[in-house]
Amino acid sequence: MHNNPFAVVAKAGDTIGDLSTPRPIIDEDRLAANIARTQAYMDKHGLNFRPHIKTHKIPALAAQQVAAGAKGINCQKITEAEVFAAAGFEDILITFNIIGLEKLARLAALNERISGLKVVADSSFTVDGLSGYFATRKSLAVLVECDTGGGRCGVQTPEQAATLAKRIGMAPGLTFAGLLNYPKPGAAADVQAFLTETLSLLKAEGIACPIVSNGGSPSLFEAHLVPAASEHRAGTYIYNDRSMVRAGHCTEDDCAMHVLATVVSRPTADRAVIDAGSKALTSDLLGFTDYGQVVGHPEAVITGLSEEHGVIDLSKCDGRRPEIGDKIRIIPNHTCVVSNLFDTMVFHRDGVVTRVEDVAARGLVW
Repeated sequence: MHNNPFAVVAKAGDTIGDLSTPRPIIDEDRLAANIARTQAYMDKHGLNFRPHIKTHKIPALAAQQVAAGAKGINCQKITEAEVFAAAGFEDILITFNIIGLEKLARLAALNERISGLKVVADSSFTVDGLSGYFATRKSLAVLVECDTGGGRCGVQTPEQAATLAKRIGMAPGLTFAGLLNYPKPGAAADVQAFLTETLSLLKAEGIACPIVSNGGSPSLFEAHLVPAASEHRAGTYIYNDRSMVRAGHCTEDDCAMHVLATVVSRPTADRAVIDAGSKALTSDLLGFTDYGQVVGHPEAVITGLSEEHGVIDLSKCDGRRPEIGDKIRIIPNHTCVVSNLFDTMVFHRDGVVTRVEDVAARGLVW
């Protein structure tokens, strides 16, 4: 059942070329191949794999990932996790500092519902807040988040990690569950050094470390270079996008998500305007200078987005250029944001719609 009764929804058997736009479309065969390839890599290197579901926000796809061999799932926010718990998932890791009574109440209710909930913390403030709420409730598993070079959240040194782990272990209502990091790409040696030193400090204190969770799509196929880790987390790989192509993790032919758009104006010979703007393609640049790759027209440049329009520079294109009414496909810079812009996701095989899935956790960002 679709959340929005006014949404224009496709159905199985429709032809992709006949769909209203803008609309993301997912190639079933590429999707399945992406799941299989990444799981095979993790299996080869003896790593548990925990997919990050913020890429797709669809329980049916998480079920495909787990059926292929994934161990549990990774969510970013409590409300996302609630959707997946309702769909039957038990082993859920939320990789975000959870702060504030309203969130703690929802977290406690979720912890009562499922058997394998885990969260992270990188400060005594977060740990003390969790402990204060969970002291008289079912115990909550907490991992220490470590900044191994990614430059976001995380304790800054192995000594700080060990100290916080000890605090978690002594805190009423909490159980120390392990270490977690989000590394920068190409820094496997630094990650390994940080984790190895931290594990040594924990061992000296007699503190067991059940999980060592390394993560991130940008470092996906570097996972084997961090043998201290017991699991890896990644999300974007299931669809892939332009940033993953640039990182060398896939080719354009592995990109399962395309955004289907229609040319609605050709004001000049060198300019096309499409019906996909920032509400369909996302404004994320991720280091690019334009807003996506037009399939079949590698020289076309999506130079700007307003809310409802995308502007394409065709000046360097040879051969036939897209005309008014033509539908084009775009590989987005960042698929995860695109998922959060649409109520439904259309899947197809060889251009024929196979299914339509609700983006069940869309908009659940806290």
